[in-house]
Amino acid sequence: MSTTDITSTSLSPSPATEAAALHTPVLAWFETHARDLPWRRPEAGAWGVMVSEFMLQQTPVSRVLPVYEQWLARWPRPADLAAEAPGEAVRAWGRLGYPRRALRLHGAAQAITERHGGDVPRRHAQLLALPGIGEYTAAAVASFAYGQRHAVLDTNVRRVLARAVTGVQYPPNATTAAERKLARALLPADEDTAARWAASSMELGALVCTAKNESCARCPIAARCAWLLAGKPPHDGPARRGQTYAGTDRQVRGKLLAVLRDTHGAVTQRALDAVWDEPVQRARALDGLVADGLVEPLDGGLYRLPRS
Repeated sequence: MSTTDITSTSLSPSPATEAAALHTPVLAWFETHARDLPWRRPEAGAWGVMVSEFMLQQTPVSRVLPVYEQWLARWPRPADLAAEAPGEAVRAWGRLGYPRRALRLHGAAQAITERHGGDVPRRHAQLLALPGIGEYTAAAVASFAYGQRHAVLDTNVRRVLARAVTGVQYPPNATTAAERKLARALLPADEDTAARWAASSMELGALVCTAKNESCARCPIAARCAWLLAGKPPHDGPARRGQTYAGTDRQVRGKLLAVLRDTHGAVTQRALDAVWDEPVQRARALDGLVADGLVEPLDGGLYRLPRS
């Protein structure tokens, strides 16, 4: 199959035989090389899958694993988390970063408890209606927890499809309609195989078709990868900038939240002032935390994690 033939799938659905040429080797590779992760085990259930999906956004597996285990031990069902103050979710989130995800997961747990009797809903539309759940997370939970047929497009999957099918090094910065159309065209027809394809293509991007130092020699579809066959042309789109952290408002927010997480109760303005010397940036970061609902201001210049 030529690069031109593969690339054309972005405009029209791929014939079943061409799609199977990708599915079969990737699914076989996954059977042998898939990591044993707790959210992939049957006992994790839909709630375990949902928790993992919230935690894994922009955070590597190695950092998520210990927090995930502690979270599920403390809150094995959505109702257990919903019964706690949202600040406890922020506290338990620890240093995973992007702590608004903790509030969103808490909000989703409350909605699941109130609307669905405490069980994570099966239907994609119901998942999408939960607070904090976007298209990706709804598709991932429906696919990984319930074995349904959905296009699950995270960064890893998008990179695999960009290289293997479209012939470019990196996908666009934001998911496009063309990517969604291609992903749907490549979905296996039956639900079980489609769900395994979603997991296996994601794992391929995480372990082999990585953003840097990709391992083409270990790739099960290297022989038909459009990017490799084209000589691995370099990225010619907008510059891809790595995220900085040191000295940013994100770092200041993290330091402020660390003080609040370590204190069961209110903390003084003075205690927060001690974590960052630059007053304007510190005030901006604290105001942002309050605006995001991550910190609750009290009378007398006191602050605490949110309780409602």
